[in-house]
Amino acid sequence: MWIVNEKKQREFLGGKDSWPEVIKEAEKCPFFRFDVDEEVIEEEVIACYNCIFRRWTDKSFACCHSAKME
Repeated sequence: MWIVNEKKQREFLGGKDSWPEVIKEAEKCPFFRFDVDEEVIEEEVIACYNCIFRRWTDKSFACCHSAKME
């Protein structure tokens, strides 16, 4: 579900609307933290789209904590 993009970031392949997949990814991630209220897409849903370490890309998002996960 992930690739290393041209910026050497770990980018999610599922795009910006793959809720079941990003929920599963976030539930198993020990680093998940909710972003600030203005950046949370769906309140109280543990999903990568709501994570403070998520950075949007053109097609999806990159996980900015993933380098520490390896």
